This record gives sequence, C-alpha cells and structure tokens, in this order.
Amino acid sequence: MRIATWNVNSVGARLPRLVSWLRSAAPDVLCLQELKCAAENFPTDEIAELGYEVAAHGTGRWNGVAIVSRVGLSDVTRGLRDEPGYAADDGTDETVEPRAIGATCGDLRLWSVYVPNGRDVEHPHFAYKLRWLDALHATAAAELTTSVPFGVLGDFNIAPADHDVWDLAEFAQTTHITESERKALGVLQDAGLRDIVPRPLKYDQPFTYWDYRGLAFPKNKGMRIDLAYGNAQLASAVTDAYVDREERKGKGASDHAPVVVDLSL
Repeated sequence: MRIATWNVNSVGARLPRLVSWLRSAAPDVLCLQELKCAAENFPTDEIAELGYEVAAHGTGRWNGVAIVSRVGLSDVTRGLRDEPGYAADDGTDETVEPRAIGATCGDLRLWSVYVPNGRDVEHPHFAYKLRWLDALHATAAAELTTSVPFGVLGDFNIAPADHDVWDLAEFAQTTHITESERKALGVLQDAGLRDIVPRPLKYDQPFTYWDYRGLAFPKNKGMRIDLAYGNAQLASAVTDAYVDREERKGKGASDHAPVVVDLSL
C-alpha cells in the first residue's frame, strides 16, 4: 500500500498537476492540505474519475484539508477534539479553521493536518499554533487506544531537527524551529507516534518545502516540515519512502513536494 501527503497550495490552481500526479505516483491514500476552497467546491468528479473517494473539509479561500482514497473511506471526522479557534487580525470573531480531517481507509486510520504557521513568536497566531497542537495531541491520544495502523500526515509547519532546515542561522528567533514547537512534536511521540519516514532518503537533506522567492528551490534552500507520524503498527510496515522533488519543479508547482510512504500490511 502507498500513502502520501501533499500541501498543494490551492487545489484549484494545482488540479492538472494533482490529476497527473495521482496517475503517475498511484497512491492508495493521499492526504492534502491548503485546499483554499470550500468543501463543496473540491474537484470531486475529476478525482473520482481516477477511482478515488474524497472527504474534504474546507470553508473558503484559506486553509482546507482532504483525504482521497481508493481503498475505502469511512468514519470521517472533521476537526479535532476541543479544537481552538483563531480571531483574524481584522478583528472578526474567533473561528475554528478547517485544518484537520480523519478517515478510515481500508486497514488504516489516517489524519490529514495543516498545522497553523505561527507567523512570529510574538504574534497571537503562535500561541494559537501551540493550542492547536495540544488539541491534535488529545485527538491522537484518544485514537491511539485502537490497535489498527494509525497515522497523522500533513504540513506540520515545524522542522523536527536542526538538519531539517537549510541554514539554521536563517531561522534564528523565528517560528518552525522553536523549542516549544518541537516540544509539541515530542508530546506526540510520547503518546505513541513516531516519524515513519526513514532517513536517509535519496537526498542527504530531504526537504519538503522551498519558498517561491529567491530561487530557493534551485539552490535547495528548503525545510522538512511535511511529516508523517504513525503508531508502531504503521511504522513497522514501512518499506520505503521518498520526497517527490520532481513535482516541485516547473511552472505551476506548489511550494511543497509530496511525501510518499510505501507500506507492507
């Protein structure tokens, strides 16, 4: 079985590439983030033509997550337990954003997550990010009571270790590498999850995100922030994994590359 995660940075803008990639990579389950569309506007018909069922969670032009599966899709859960909301900078009321969706796909229970960015360590969005990660931990801990292979995949907006950023000095005093964010990942690990993407991969630094600006991708100035965490049953089934850097190339690419994990179940 093949599972994958990909921040597509707008499913509408990326639809031709998404359809092409589903055909070529042929994942059984794909977790998507940053749809930037309402659930009812997700291109379900185009994806269904390839044999996939779709569960989407989105409300508009920001955020949004989905799971597409060709091995079954049931027990869909939209949102985390006690998920916090965020009051936008324009003073609008606090809202719970569409950042997490879970589903049972064949023999797997998977979540697709889009962790808040945090923006700046002094910004209210950073405190929101940490609260959101607490809710993710509570949700995962509750589901880890089952014995089925379980995973949380997505854009975590956290680089787990120093070698997961191209130049640590460039990120000093910024989000994505702070002790508090990495501690939140540690809490997930304490609950029974582990990084299921083995190292090393094909590249010494298997980054998953490169900024559009400053020729970051050609210069490989990237970060590894798209992650796959799983319980012992899922981790023990991993046979291979790779970051599909080819999908980051060319016109119209997302600023993230898909992360693919092969399993023997």
